[in-house]
Amino acid sequence: SAVAKTIKHYDKTGSHEDRHRKGRSKVTSAAEDKFIRSSSESEEDEEQPERRTESNTDLPSEYWQIQKLVKYLKGGNQTATVIALCSMRDFNLAQETCSKSTRNKEAIRKAGGIPLLARLLKSPHENMLIPVVGTLQECASERSYRIAIQTEGMIEDLVKNLNCDNHELQMHCASAIFKCAEDKRTRDLVRQCEGLHPLVTLLSQADNKQLLAATTGAIWKCSISMENVAKFQDYKALETLVGLLTDQPEEVLVNVVGALGEGAQKPANRATIRKCGGIQPLVNLLTGTNQALLVNVTKAVGACATELENMTIIDRLDGVRLLWSLLKNPNPDVQASAAWAICPCIENAKDSGEMVRSFVGGLELIVNLLKSTNKEVLASVCAAIAKIAKDEENLAVITDHGVVPMLAKLTNTTDDKLRRHLAEAIARCCMWGSNRVLFGEAGAVAPLVRYLKSKDSSVHQATAQALFQLSKDPNNCITMHDNGVVKLLLGMMGSTDEVLQEAAAGCVANIRHLALANEKARYG
Repeated sequence: SAVAKTIKHYDKTGSHEDRHRKGRSKVTSAAEDKFIRSSSESEEDEEQPERRTESNTDLPSEYWQIQKLVKYLKGGNQTATVIALCSMRDFNLAQETCSKSTRNKEAIRKAGGIPLLARLLKSPHENMLIPVVGTLQECASERSYRIAIQTEGMIEDLVKNLNCDNHELQMHCASAIFKCAEDKRTRDLVRQCEGLHPLVTLLSQADNKQLLAATTGAIWKCSISMENVAKFQDYKALETLVGLLTDQPEEVLVNVVGALGEGAQKPANRATIRKCGGIQPLVNLLTGTNQALLVNVTKAVGACATELENMTIIDRLDGVRLLWSLLKNPNPDVQASAAWAICPCIENAKDSGEMVRSFVGGLELIVNLLKSTNKEVLASVCAAIAKIAKDEENLAVITDHGVVPMLAKLTNTTDDKLRRHLAEAIARCCMWGSNRVLFGEAGAVAPLVRYLKSKDSSVHQATAQALFQLSKDPNNCITMHDNGVVKLLLGMMGSTDEVLQEAAAGCVANIRHLALANEKARYG
């Protein structure tokens, strides 16, 4: 191909500077000879596509082009290396087939490309660094590359290049950090290499949307670690991020809102978002259609709602109604995120019972989501039902909508997150009419006893509370006893968790009272 011939030409002859470099040897080394021969062989292969196709019909031509380019990275001089790297990036990256193709990324890795890229990353030449980092940030979507970027010490180099003056290079570095910071080790390394402050500084480049998207993405993912959030607080990052909530492309908004949602896990930041006027633009974004943005904005609004002053604003802006309407969204990630956000809203609203009843069809909608097959949706909906059921009128309404048999049907799950919130919902729903009897008849008791064997202590607490409520019905006590609940609860009665301790003791007491009553009836 023309690219191969150009690279070969430059590799053999070198650039004008290479040819006149002082002390340059005119004798081609054995290694260079071997490289040139392998290059020639590659060219011959390319000129005979029929032979290649016959033996490897499942491999696209791009696979072989990548393999060839990596050979030039291994053995070429500086000019040939730059051309090879640029050629890698010249493939149409919008298609599955340089480095968005999983197969090509694997080909680069197997050909020994990662340590080569790590070595090239230390180059002082920006024209070299741009294609190197560009290739890395594309490949960083693969976990094997992310681990290698950590272990090969590349995070320090990426951080160093955030401080350069080249916006394209900064963008690629930030994008690589964005993808790599999915892993905690990377998030820690970015902080330890003092990379958080340069990221905040780059937020000032608001006119460069590509750079802004990469930078806000890196800040979002780094914010998953609370140690980094504390640093971002010191650098006043949240104030700047709130200012980016309007008049930005959706790609930027997804990242900005994601970062705010993580930052809002800390109480001080929830107040900062409010004081900077961030609540209204966040609520306004609940009316959008971008699924990734909706997932992030519901999380951010939910985190803000845990503070009473914020909740007052959210309620006034009709934010809870907007969250409830997102339960109709066909995307289960949006449904789950909306349901999680509804929980603190109900918890902190002035008259949550009346607010929930004001949503026409809202209670029926949330109960029907218990038919979902998505575990995250089920866990979040159970958590919301536990909050809703604190109001007696609303508990009566969801009972009429069949909440008891639907919750009972889910009890055979082995998912601890779902178990915890399901047990909470059952405990609350037991407090209306004959619901505790109905749970027993629906077969919910025996599976709940098995939850006590979970390794998750939060499951124990919720389960003990549910069993305590259920144990107020004699038939449920018999079922529990037959399934060995007493031995499990006796150990938990000595727990340092007072809520668990009290619930376990109450359940055992109810079982014991029933046993004593039976003995008295039998023997007088």
